[in-house]
Amino acid sequence: MDLAICSLASGSSGNCYLVRSPRTALLVDAGISFRQIRQRLAALGLAPGDISALLITHEHSDHIRSLEAAAKATGAAVCMSRGTADAIGLDEKSVSALQDGGGGLLAFSAGSGFTVGDIEVSSFRLSHDAEDPVGYSFSSGGRSLCIVTDTGTVTEEIFEAARRADILVLESNHDVNMLRIGRYPWFLKQRILSDRGHLSNDSAAQILLRMLEGEEPGTERERIVLLAHLSKENNFPEMALATVQGELERGGYIAGNRILIETLSRTEQSPLYWV
Repeated sequence: MDLAICSLASGSSGNCYLVRSPRTALLVDAGISFRQIRQRLAALGLAPGDISALLITHEHSDHIRSLEAAAKATGAAVCMSRGTADAIGLDEKSVSALQDGGGGLLAFSAGSGFTVGDIEVSSFRLSHDAEDPVGYSFSSGGRSLCIVTDTGTVTEEIFEAARRADILVLESNHDVNMLRIGRYPWFLKQRILSDRGHLSNDSAAQILLRMLEGEEPGTERERIVLLAHLSKENNFPEMALATVQGELERGGYIAGNRILIETLSRTEQSPLYWV
């Protein structure tokens, strides 16, 4: 087992993921309270000081709610795109003062990569209504995982990162019909449905079907797909799972055969998934 992910929370109320190898532990986003982060790390046998880097996808509050507390407590390098750092108002001086000589700030160009311990990190641009949002791919020991959430469309850059992953965290934010007839104001519905909004259950299913093109049913490469960032108002786990599994079955692929598909809880910690 070379690479693993655990969702500490995944949803519009807050997002945080642990990515780890046997020697390195990273946090992606800090959108829940740091008290929750500390408790959920402890359940995995980790302390804040075990975190080597804190990676941020973009500046929305459900991804950075406890960024300062996490940066201070872990002392880990804080990594984000330059545009995101500017949007939050962070620079090397402010992070160093917060951490009192910790890992500091790594502000990178979207699309570039870096290495933390024995984990290679690649970033890719997302299509979301934030300043400079990025997703991340991680590789170690010949295994890879990818986190694709908070994007209204999947570009070729995103698709290529997702296609290579042994574990794919894929946004399945809403059911389109629930959103359209729901109580959200029209401007918010338009935002979510736009190319800079969020992926729907149907979109997630079509992305997975495209990934499987050219692979004969029953012989496809083994993958774990974790449906993420589900909306509280416009989705529920059973619907997301049924939509995605149904589309795969219509395409001739049986979920659970060589493709494990599960949903991530909005508020509860997930199992640790290893590959």
